[in-house]
Amino acid sequence: MSQKGRLFVVFVIGFTALGLFMAGCTSPDPVASQAPSPSASVSSQPAGSPAAVGGTPPGIDHVVIIVEENESASSILGNAAAPYINKLAAENALATNYKAVSHPSLPNYLALTSGTTAGFTDDCSPGGRCTARVPPITDAIEKSGRTWKMYAESMPAPCTPENAATYGVRHNPFMYYPSVTDNHASCAAHDVPLTQLSDDLKTASSLPNYVFISPNVCNDMHDCPVATGDTWLSHQVPALLASPAFTTQNSLLVITWDEGGGDNNTVNNTVSTIFAGPAARHGYKSPRAYSHYSLLHTIESLWGLAPLTNNDRNAPIMSDLLK
Repeated sequence: MSQKGRLFVVFVIGFTALGLFMAGCTSPDPVASQAPSPSASVSSQPAGSPAAVGGTPPGIDHVVIIVEENESASSILGNAAAPYINKLAAENALATNYKAVSHPSLPNYLALTSGTTAGFTDDCSPGGRCTARVPPITDAIEKSGRTWKMYAESMPAPCTPENAATYGVRHNPFMYYPSVTDNHASCAAHDVPLTQLSDDLKTASSLPNYVFISPNVCNDMHDCPVATGDTWLSHQVPALLASPAFTTQNSLLVITWDEGGGDNNTVNNTVSTIFAGPAARHGYKSPRAYSHYSLLHTIESLWGLAPLTNNDRNAPIMSDLLK
């Protein structure tokens, strides 16, 4: 056989062998797809990040936040002077590792409502250098079609920008945001004395979606004993939980403290934070590390609102305290 003939035979044999090999690798039956790589199946988010903790359940109609003052968790939990608070904590969801973000009061209130302390380091009164030129969560709440109100106990008139008797304006964060105060008529409709709450509780539709309640400086435990604040809560909280917004809708009540007690050098800034109402878990204690920024991020997540700053964006969502 010639050299060309031998090469032709080799080519035919090789081509035939390749065809048989490929036919043997083909099956008429469905073949399971390849398992995804670890990078495709495992979240790249670090443990404890919002994505790792998980999303929050949809459909929460109202969020009511009550902020008490200047008591570390160690001075509230197990304290015989606070029987009502301890009962709430035992029966509902308690964050046991929740921290305030700063000192004194005002920076914490701003953190709760805007995701930043706005550079404030004292309890200055609104105006001039003491203006928080940042967007509060209420701007986004309004844009989403929801409603809101701030209820301040002992405030003499709606939208009052200065201290008056037991009303402490530093505990009313919305008085520091120009987007709230620049329109006085709107401010007066949204930032109101606590006396208006009883009327708003009469129907589910009359209670705003977002409610922020600030007791006066006695009932918030700032100037008066823990027992005084406990008694105040024992009257206010049952009225909230018995209202149509909580008995006919899926609503959430949050009770927290602005900061821990003691002076700024020795203070324990771990504070009690309780979730109650139909949206909260019962008999649950969370050991996860949370902060005021976490509470803000949780509300944003519940209602599909974009985080206001990196502080709340990077704070873990408190989803484990919710049903």
